[in-house]
Amino acid sequence: MANTFKCVTKAGVTTLDDIYTVAGSTTAIVIGLVLGNTTSSQVTATVTLSSDTAARAGNNDEANQDVEIVTNAPIPANSSLSVLDGKIVMEATDILKVSASGATDVIVSILEQT
Repeated sequence: MANTFKCVTKAGVTTLDDIYTVAGSTTAIVIGLVLGNTTSSQVTATVTLSSDTAARAGNNDEANQDVEIVTNAPIPANSSLSVLDGKIVMEATDILKVSASGATDVIVSILEQT
């Protein structure tokens, strides 16, 4: 099993945008997620984990659903917000999405396991 650290960045996010999609046969661990407000006014941002993973064995055989990690979180002008306290495990085809009310830069630190 290979471990690879990655940094994924996206500048100026406003509308809902796919930031990172886990490749097939890969598990990804999100170890950091920072949103940077590049405007001179406060903005709000929402981070969504989109997942339809299913077909697990036993009592956990229920399909995942889209969930919001943070909803309309305020980010002061020319400031940043660290979104995660812990880590998030993502499975193949899961998607991390961000939307914001004004230009927001996104930095995601990930450990991929293949």
